[in-house]
Amino acid sequence: MNQLAAPNPPKSRPPRRRRAEKRATSLFANGEPMVWLTGGALAIATVMIAVLLGLVLFEGLPTFWPGPIVEVELADGRRLAGELAAEERFVLEPKALADLPEARRAQAEREIETEGGVRRRMLRTGNYELTGTHFEWANDSDIVGESKPEWMLVVERLDDGRFYGVPRAVTVDGVRTEGDPATVWDLASAQHDEVRERWERGRTLKNETIGAIHARIEGARLRAREIELENGVDSPQAAEARAAADAIATAAESEFREVQAEINKLQERNKGYSVELETASGARRMITLEEIVRAFAPNRLSLTERLGVYVSRASEFLLDAPRQANSEGGVYPAIFGTVLMTLIMALLVVPFGVLAALYLREYARPGPIVSAVRIAINNLAGVPSIVFGVFGLGFFCYIVGAGVDEALFAAKLPTPTYGKGGLLWASLTLALLTLPVVIVPTEEALASVPGSMREGSYACGATKWQTIWRIVLPRAMPGIMTGMILALARGAGEVAPLMLVGAVKFAPDLPLDGAAPFLHPERSFMHLGFHIYDIGFQSQNSEAAKPMVFTTTLLLIALVVLLNVLAIWIRARLRRRFQGNTL
Repeated sequence: MNQLAAPNPPKSRPPRRRRAEKRATSLFANGEPMVWLTGGALAIATVMIAVLLGLVLFEGLPTFWPGPIVEVELADGRRLAGELAAEERFVLEPKALADLPEARRAQAEREIETEGGVRRRMLRTGNYELTGTHFEWANDSDIVGESKPEWMLVVERLDDGRFYGVPRAVTVDGVRTEGDPATVWDLASAQHDEVRERWERGRTLKNETIGAIHARIEGARLRAREIELENGVDSPQAAEARAAADAIATAAESEFREVQAEINKLQERNKGYSVELETASGARRMITLEEIVRAFAPNRLSLTERLGVYVSRASEFLLDAPRQANSEGGVYPAIFGTVLMTLIMALLVVPFGVLAALYLREYARPGPIVSAVRIAINNLAGVPSIVFGVFGLGFFCYIVGAGVDEALFAAKLPTPTYGKGGLLWASLTLALLTLPVVIVPTEEALASVPGSMREGSYACGATKWQTIWRIVLPRAMPGIMTGMILALARGAGEVAPLMLVGAVKFAPDLPLDGAAPFLHPERSFMHLGFHIYDIGFQSQNSEAAKPMVFTTTLLLIALVVLLNVLAIWIRARLRRRFQGNTL
């Protein structure tokens, strides 16, 4: 019987994965590449910031640490002594290598082969009035002897920079005494504090007492000039005012002679106190004790004494005025000027920025004009800062300031009062510069306030302004503070506009003092950013100023961080307060 063959059963196929499952296993679908990309970008940015801060800390913190003094004897017979400032390696030219003695030539060839070059060190030798230089290079191939002299002093002076020498003689009240370095320096140290007190007394008399006398004379002259402008030069009132001014000048002249005689007496007495130092080259120099700010023998200091010198130098840096073309001394006027200018800028820019953002968000009707204003604000944030400086100089100084001088200070003309760079014009210029930084975050903060809160306020019968003042602004305050924080950070670090509208190289007189009107917004001021530029690129002694560049940079960063932390703390308190009210 024929049987029909049964057909082969179909082969079972594995179930196909759904397309959705394939997508789920894709790295791009999970977003892992973007996670790595964004995380890597954050890590790179963090490392760059850490490296920058690490470099500033590494170069800035050791600035005030007293290093040892090295004395070297060169093959040509010269002797150099100073603090190690830098070192590097270089390859000697064949002729210079061939001219070396055999032993030193072999040593130099070994160093070139193994280390890549011969080492040379830069020593801060000081003694500028004797050598005409502050630093000298010493090649190891030229050094035939090296030591660390125990009694080689570092003498930090008011002028002419540092001096390095061994004390050989001291003059006390006109009596000269010679002896060993320890005895001489003990005698000089015992008199130094008293001499410096007399010097401080003389400086106070010169700057404050004589300054007050000149201010009194100038005030009388200006009053007489004002009366002349009001009533005429030949009027009886003008003649009476001139007579009163002459009487004040005559009385002040007598007082001036008395003060000047006291100053001369103090200076003459201090001339009898001095110390004679011998340099490494054998030259001798007499230095009066009143010139010496600080002196010590680094090679004899213990760790505790080194820390004392470090603290003393750091305190001077923070609390004193600069000296020696800003390469030494302190930066207190620059700290004060930076903080005061930044605070005035914040007081000016925040109200105007908030009012502008309020109008744009709450009152202005959407349209081409409002859109153009927003575009202009956003573009204003990208304008180079030097353009704002030129605008501030031309508008605030030459137009507004000149008008103020003509209206209120005509007696002082042609000497300008407000018609030049000053603290007020610098603050206004930076307020314009940072205005977009305040407007944009403020407008976003206003927009983030829920509309239901506005509607609830209107339902309770509040007006639009009452709603803005009591409901919208308090809840937008953290965003407004964010804008102020950004403005503080931007304004405190700007330099280019300030060079045109008020910041100067040296201004030891603060724009705030104890005499009326107390705040002097017309005065020029010092700024940390401009101070960094000046000592880094305009100093006659760039090598000596290099450590101060990093130290001042570190101080400016710390100051900006401190201002920002204060603003962030206020913002956090406001956020907690209004979030609690919302709950």
